[in-house]
Amino acid sequence: MPILEHIKESYLLWHEYYITLPKVHRYTVGEKIDTLFIEIIEAVSGAAYLPKDKKLPYISLAIRKLNTLTLLLMILWETQSLRDKKYIALSTKIDEAGKMLGGWMGQINKQNSPEAVSRTREK
Repeated sequence: MPILEHIKESYLLWHEYYITLPKVHRYTVGEKIDTLFIEIIEAVSGAAYLPKDKKLPYISLAIRKLNTLTLLLMILWETQSLRDKKYIALSTKIDEAGKMLGGWMGQINKQNSPEAVSRTREK
């Protein structure tokens, strides 16, 4: 699944940066970001194996957690705990994951719309 692979790659990049964070942020904001990544991976992998009509809450959860993760990364960057180059590399990957999740959510919404459901019943 491409979105899961993309988030995994983003996490692996984050992990490289995490171990170099200053201690003041590594055990606070850094740990929270690490936890959010894992929760996003759990939500996306959970959604991947559910029926279409049950995926939406998991995708929504992943998007909310990704938004929080983005904000916390910005805080690390603004406090200069994360260098510009690292912030740009990571936020670019996370933005792409957000677009993929948004597209997936749109697709699920379209498939679960009343029109799509009634067309499926007519067949």
